[in-house]
Amino acid sequence: MDHYFTNEKVKSNVKTHKIIVNDKHFKFLTDHGVFSKLGLDFGSRLLTETLLKNDYNDVLDLGCGYGPIGIILKTFNREANIHMTDINERALALAKENAKINGVELKVYKSDGFEQVDSNFDTIVTNPPIRAGKKVIYQFFADSRRYLKDDGNLFFVMNKKHGAMSALKKCQELYSCVEIVNKKSGYMVIRCGK
Repeated sequence: MDHYFTNEKVKSNVKTHKIIVNDKHFKFLTDHGVFSKLGLDFGSRLLTETLLKNDYNDVLDLGCGYGPIGIILKTFNREANIHMTDINERALALAKENAKINGVELKVYKSDGFEQVDSNFDTIVTNPPIRAGKKVIYQFFADSRRYLKDDGNLFFVMNKKHGAMSALKKCQELYSCVEIVNKKSGYMVIRCGK
């Protein structure tokens, strides 16, 4: 799993996956060395479907992988300003290609966390890299607060068995409003309001 973060060379085997979200059809390319290479994972789907019920304009998809969350959000709100970042070069290349395939224009760039981010957002969204450990994930949560507009929100998804409750408690130390806005099959979508 370290190859997601270190860009270790992993043999390529690009696959195409078709998914449907809210009656819209999408096509995504995935590959070895990229999170959820078998298609849209349950947590990302739950997070995306939750976000589609909220207003969003300026969005950062932090750790975007091959791009499904940001691309789906842009498809449903063509006026939204969507930034997608990741540290994995292969994921970024796929995200750019997937944006073209699905007919959306958004900003995709390499960033280790917020290293290359220079804007503020009303929405930051992430399916955090659990395998990177709490230190990395909790730093995402802390740094997100600095990159949110005054009325902005961080949305993330996490499975209860992967530490969702301790993550919620950590966020309560950082944000004025923290709530579980959706949950299903052990996964929780948590909103953190600045």
